[in-house]
Order: sequence, then C-alpha cells, then structure tokens
Amino acid sequence: MAIVDHRSLATGILEGVGGPGNVDSVIHCATRLRFKLRDTGKADTDAIKSIPGVLAVMKSGGQYQVVIGDEVPTVHAEITRLTATDSPVERTAIVADGSMWSPKRLLNGFIEVVSSIFQPIVWPLAGAGLLKALLSLALQFGWLDSTTQTYVILAAAADSVFYFLPIFLGYTAANRFGANKFTAMVIAGALVYPSIVELSASDAPVQFFSIPVAMFNYTGSVIPIIVAVLIQSRFETVLMRFIPTMFRNFATPMISIIVMVPLVLLTVGPVTSFLANALSTGIVNVFAFAPWLAGAIMGGLWQVFVLFGLHWGIVPTMLNDIAVTGNSVLMGPLISAVLAQAAATLAVFFRTRNAMRRGVAGPAAISGFVAGVTEPAIYGVNLPLKKPFFFGIAGGAIGGAIASTGGSAATTFVFPSLLALSAFTTVGSFALQVIGVVVAISVAFTLTYFFVDREKAQEVIDATVAVGSVDVVSPVDGTIVTLAEVPDRVFSAGILGQGFGVIPSEGVVRAPISGTVVTVMKTGHAYGIKSAEGVEVLVHIGIDTVRMNGAGFTPRVARGDAVTAGDVIAEFDIAAVQQAGFDPMTLVVVTNSKQLASIETIGTGTVVHGSPAIAITV
Repeated sequence: MAIVDHRSLATGILEGVGGPGNVDSVIHCATRLRFKLRDTGKADTDAIKSIPGVLAVMKSGGQYQVVIGDEVPTVHAEITRLTATDSPVERTAIVADGSMWSPKRLLNGFIEVVSSIFQPIVWPLAGAGLLKALLSLALQFGWLDSTTQTYVILAAAADSVFYFLPIFLGYTAANRFGANKFTAMVIAGALVYPSIVELSASDAPVQFFSIPVAMFNYTGSVIPIIVAVLIQSRFETVLMRFIPTMFRNFATPMISIIVMVPLVLLTVGPVTSFLANALSTGIVNVFAFAPWLAGAIMGGLWQVFVLFGLHWGIVPTMLNDIAVTGNSVLMGPLISAVLAQAAATLAVFFRTRNAMRRGVAGPAAISGFVAGVTEPAIYGVNLPLKKPFFFGIAGGAIGGAIASTGGSAATTFVFPSLLALSAFTTVGSFALQVIGVVVAISVAFTLTYFFVDREKAQEVIDATVAVGSVDVVSPVDGTIVTLAEVPDRVFSAGILGQGFGVIPSEGVVRAPISGTVVTVMKTGHAYGIKSAEGVEVLVHIGIDTVRMNGAGFTPRVARGDAVTAGDVIAEFDIAAVQQAGFDPMTLVVVTNSKQLASIETIGTGTVVHGSPAIAITV
C-alpha cells in the first residue's frame, strides 16, 4: 500500500491516540502499531480510522492496535521522531543479524540505501544510456553530425536524466527517508540551477552573506543530494513539532528550502571539493614515482570516485594537462575502469535467471561499452548485487595498472569507452592499453560469471509463471484454512490482502514463494518476501505472537537474502506458542493483492509444505 506522507500519517495517529503524553509505549509488528496507552478513553478511534493509510483499529490484549500494513516500520519511525527525546516510546528494529555498527552492516546498509533510491529510475537510466550509445555510434560512423540540430535534440533527450540526476534522486530519496518529496526536488533543482553551475565553473570567489562558499558542480552527482534529503527529513520533523498546524503546509517547505540549499552549498561542497582536490594531488604524485600503482588506483576506484562525486576534482587536472602538454596520463586507466564494470554487467546478463535483471543488464552493458555510461550498470545491476561491482573494481585495477605501466595517455578529453580508444594511440604504449582493457574485461566478466549467484530465488516455479502466473505454496505441513476462519479480525476481513492460513503440524517454516526477503521481524515471527514478478507476501507465524518477544522463534534468513520457494526461513516451537496462550496458525497474505490481476485458491485440506495453495495472475 502506498502512503502519500508518512509523517502526516504518524502525526494524525499520534494526535488520535491522545498525544505523546498518553503513550506509555509503542512497538510495531509486521503490519500494525501496538500502543500501550495510559488512558484508552482519550483515543479517538473513529478519527484514527478516517486517516488515509490506516486500515483498521482494534483493541486486543491490553494493546491499542492501529493496522498500517507494509509501511508500518516507516510510520513507527516517524512516531518515534515526533515524540520528545525523553518519551518512553520504544523502537523495534526489523533486523535479525549482527551488530548494527559492524563495518559489514554499514557497507551493506549504504549499498542497500543507494540501490533502493536508484531502483525507481533504473529503467529510464538504462533507456537513456542505450540512446547515448546509439548516438555515439552514429557520430563514429558519420550517420549524424554533432553540429546539427537533430543531434542536439537527441543528445538532450539522452543526457537529461544524467544531468538532472539529483532532482530524480531527490524524489526517490525523500520517499526512502520520509521527507517531503517535492521540497526535496526543489533543493536538488537549486543544486543544478544554471546560475549555480556557472558559479562552480568560475574562478571568482563566491559568498553567502559574507561567508565564503566553495562551489562544486552537482550535475550528475549522487551522494550530496542523498545526504541533503536525509538531513531534510530530520529537519522537517523538528519543524513539525513547533510550527502550528495552520501554517505547516507552506511554512515547513519554505523554511526547509531556505535552510537546506545554503547548508548543502556551505558544507557538502567544501568537504567534497577538499577531498577531491586532495585526491587529485595524491594521484598525480603517485603517477610520478609508481605509474602502475596510480593506474591501479584510478582503474579500480574511478567508479567509486564518481559515486561520491570526487571525480570532479580530478577532471580539471585532466583538462589542464591536455591543454598544456597535449595529453593526460590520468585518463589512461579509465577505459579499463569503465569497461570492467560493463563486463561485469554483461556477465550478469548471461548468468542471471531473473528476466527483469536481464532486461536492465543488456542495455546497461551496451551503453557502458559503447558510450562509457555506467550509471544503469552500476546502480541497476552491479551495486545491488554487490559482487559484480567489486569484481569490476578488481578488473579495472589490474587493467589500469597495465595501461599506466606503458604510459598510455589520452590526447583529447573523451568519455572512456571502446569508441574512445582512438584517443590513446599516439602517447605511450597503445598495445599495453589494449592488453589492459582486455584483461580488465576478462577478469570482471570471468569472476562475475563464475562467482555470482544465478539468482535462483528469481527462477520461475513452473511454466505458468512465464505467461504471468505465480503459485504461492504452503510454508508448513498442516491443514489449510481460509482467511475467514482466522481468529484475528484484521486478517479474516482481508484488510491486509488475500491469502490463507495453515494449522501447522510442524515447526519448520519455509518460503511460500521465490524472491528476496524484504522484512525480518526481530522477534522472528513474521517475514516479508517479494518475488521477481512483484508479488509481495507476508508470512506471519501465529496470532499475536509478537508479544512473545522472540521466545520460541529462530529466524533462518536475514533481510536481503534470496530464497527459493521451499527454503527454510524460520523454525518455531509450537508447544511453546500454545503454552504461552497463543494460536500457532501460520498465515500467508499477499499484501499487494489489489495490484494483481487475480488470486485464486487452489489448495484445501491437509497439505505438506510446497503444496500449491493459491494461484496468482500478475
């Protein structure tokens, strides 16, 4: 279920239950907020039910429960932010593995955030990247002249999504962090506003109320706007606490824009500029005494520099070198860097069984090889899968070291691609440049092809999937019951979606569908899985078992894991559940039922795990 504004929803619910002062504690399970109120008489149930995004309200087990659905973690986080720091509101995390602050967790978290923010625009990036590749070929073979108006129009169509990338990311990042989406787009728009771009290209000093501003080119950048929107989401939370309701609609965006745009220019720009300049100076110095090492650094990490926008500090040095000496050795390793990522993407294209992934990987690889455009490849394929990105780094480092050992340098500024090799023929060893490129491609492709999982979780279960159908199977052995027979009004009324229940005869729970685990409750009683076809399934073990606080439940998967239908996702103690006074019935609900063409029950009576239970037409 899509919620327009998580913060407004959280604010309405908090006001409806009697305000922060009436909340003793609030936790969340897979679908609902569970309040313990000091005085339930202060809660306005009818008002809460009328709030867009609230599915149901019920009182059970001494708790005041507000049913939200899949968006409940985000709404719970907003409620936590809206309460005072000394509030007793509890936060329930939906992770089940390791320390939150471990390096692996931080890296995986960063990759997951960036990948999820890019996910909605992957297809436009892939399409625009392929168009850029076709335009490059048209220029190379003389089919088009770059001075014609036709080319200018087509180039604008291909470049716009990359040039204005921060605006698109502002919207998707706001959706991820719960900020106002259009305010985020305004902030991003200011960063790529023509006059701001002109100031970044000028050598003249820039000031904001007499405060020096280190200008930076934000067109095509990624991290600055993501960081800005993250800060914006927190700032808006503070504003919501103090601005009267009658002024919020216009005052909150106005203040956010006034504060955030200068803040980004005064902080992100200088920090990025400092790091970029230091990086550029360091690499130039390394080239002076160990070209192979500098080539390995540039070839391996160039795409990482691009990710953080640090490449803008190196590009001016390249341009200056070409203007003064006629060539730039800094560009020598870049073809290996770019083509290694493209090769890793190509390997995913041949390796994956996920039709959607293949659909992105094909054009992304072409745009990388032909036009040097790697955004679709990195953000749509390599970074989400992690290993291909790192294998691309490895291939680029080796190939870059080989190219730089031969002193390869570009005589003109070009986007690194196969078509750009002609710029490297006259300075240094062109043979070593070619060898470096071949090695980079081979290493990245081979490592990805043989060591990246084939995404078996996205395999079709049977031939019906190929024509738009998916079977959801029973996760446990037992007896199937209809949702109407489930002793919980939220499930039985189909508020969360269509599905079924199983009275279990065993305590081993398996995935009812192939896909990616998107939710794992810390208590181990509920799991969310999303299939490659877009089917979203909730597996809920027991009725009201969140109150057991994880006792008797053992998760066997973590968020982000790929699972195939039949893989064990959890184990639980049926006897312990019953002794605690809860029903062990295991529920399977298709939470995005309204978005699917049809859902038909095909399983009844006694079943074993893996038996088809419902058939879905997507």
